[in-house]
Amino acid sequence: MSRAPTELSAQAKAVLPTHVAVIMDGNGRWAKERGMPRVEGHRRGAESVRAVLRCCSRLGIRHLTLYAFSIENWNRPKAEVDTLMSFLARYLKTEQKEMDHNNIRLRAIGQLDRLPHFVREQLDTTIASLDQNSGTTLHLALSYGGRTELVDAARAIAEKVKRGQLVPETVSEQTLVDHLYTAGTPDPDLLIRTSGEMRVSNFMLWQISYAELVVTERFWPDFGEADLIAALEEFAGRDRRFGNV
Repeated sequence: MSRAPTELSAQAKAVLPTHVAVIMDGNGRWAKERGMPRVEGHRRGAESVRAVLRCCSRLGIRHLTLYAFSIENWNRPKAEVDTLMSFLARYLKTEQKEMDHNNIRLRAIGQLDRLPHFVREQLDTTIASLDQNSGTTLHLALSYGGRTELVDAARAIAEKVKRGQLVPETVSEQTLVDHLYTAGTPDPDLLIRTSGEMRVSNFMLWQISYAELVVTERFWPDFGEADLIAALEEFAGRDRRFGNV
């Protein structure tokens, strides 16, 4: 793990992002390098989630979105998908007390109807149990794809036009935003990707238009509080112009 400072500088505290999104990559490779089964990488990855979520809560970051299971992940071998779904349901149950202690709210985005019933049931239970909390909101991207999200939004808008509830000439960027899975949530200010891969992997394609990107070579199971602090410090040094001079 990193030995970098675990406290933010005054400069970084002054420009703390409202929304941090993370592409959690490298669980499988982390396990393979150590001769362990892939599920051990996911287990250790869950510990990183706990550490990062605690840090976001402590710092007052309002939103944290984690890319937990992509729409493409359904194409993995059935045995691996089944293991991941069981692991997800167990995580949602066992981490409920920890999240409540840290005043975390929970939300989920994606094609949630594709999740197995037992996962969706536990997800709904955990969300309901944390609904009155007022701290960091954790958004889990599950069965999620950025292109799929845009297609689903376009279909919803087209259906409203068909029913006469919308006039095509009035459709705007805000109309699309209002029909995304993330409607009502501010766009990410900072996108972190672990494992050194230089791509966004179909994640929040609309929402990250003006996000600052930080890529770290660390695999997700090795990513901890000090690494998040380092990313926030790098974010603080960026000049965010949003297309202006």
